[in-house]
Amino acid sequence: MNMMRLKQDTVTLAHGGGGKAMRDLIESVFTSVFQPDGMEDQARLMDAALQKPGARLAFTTDSFVVDPVEFPGGDIGKIAVCGTVNDLAVGGAKPLWLSAAFIIEEGTEIALLRRIVESMRIEAEKAGVRIITGDTKVVGRGSADKVFITTSGVGVIPAGRTLSADRIQEGDVAIVNGVLGDHGAAILAARGDMMLSTDIQSDCQGLGHLMQAVCAAADVQACRDATRGGVASALNEMAEACGLAIEIEEAALPLRTEVKGVCEILGLDPLYLANEGTLVLFVPEGQAEAALDAMKSTEAGRDACIIGRAKQGPKGQVTMRTLFGGARIVDMLVGEQLPRIC
Repeated sequence: MNMMRLKQDTVTLAHGGGGKAMRDLIESVFTSVFQPDGMEDQARLMDAALQKPGARLAFTTDSFVVDPVEFPGGDIGKIAVCGTVNDLAVGGAKPLWLSAAFIIEEGTEIALLRRIVESMRIEAEKAGVRIITGDTKVVGRGSADKVFITTSGVGVIPAGRTLSADRIQEGDVAIVNGVLGDHGAAILAARGDMMLSTDIQSDCQGLGHLMQAVCAAADVQACRDATRGGVASALNEMAEACGLAIEIEEAALPLRTEVKGVCEILGLDPLYLANEGTLVLFVPEGQAEAALDAMKSTEAGRDACIIGRAKQGPKGQVTMRTLFGGARIVDMLVGEQLPRIC
């Protein structure tokens, strides 16, 4: 049945954008075929595959094709480590080991590769993980764009910890750990196509230590990192899974003035801009202060704040209470705001 959802005959850039098109592609082509024994049903579309009690391991894999490969606040190596660490962390796992495979275009400068690998070493050390295996392949000029990286990661889920969007209850509050849209805006400016001059840095960072802190302090119901498709797409996935509505407050959204300006100039919605160090999680309302304190005790969570809550309403619908007192639907991303973002 899933095969009927995908109407296109060829892959488009929208299928990599983190929104509805990407979800349809994954469900129609991949998860309808790959159904590993032992994988929990609610984890099939999460960033890490969670094994049933007994194994309690999380395993994830991701590929990185960001353009440009070096940008304000990071590079493709930093994203490769942080992205994989974060996929494990938001599933409740403590990240332990990574693998890294490189596809390198002929003519790529060795100095560039050294900088990328050094970034990976630094971020792995910060996250407390080890890169224990890997692979390299070299392809001819024009067959890649400098370097592509694929990383896989393994983590351990502590006994008794289960994070799943179907655990979200009415009244649970939505918390983000920091500002939204910095990565997408930084990449857009770094490409130079729009002649934008800005000091925006990518938010690329590992979230493992933050997640360990908040999970020790509060009953985290569910968590997503807001990468491709932004916080809007992450919230839509969670709303659909829990069968409730989610309402966020525009006044509460942590956005830099510079990011707002870039979005206004280009007609973009910051809720859909990619992040590489920002997550959204849900906790019971009575535990919100404890969760915020725990998050703010870490470097990655110093700007943590509540942006909304789960409530009764149209199943799976996300709405935003605007600055003017009205409400608008915040739907799943349709199409592609910015390709090659991570």
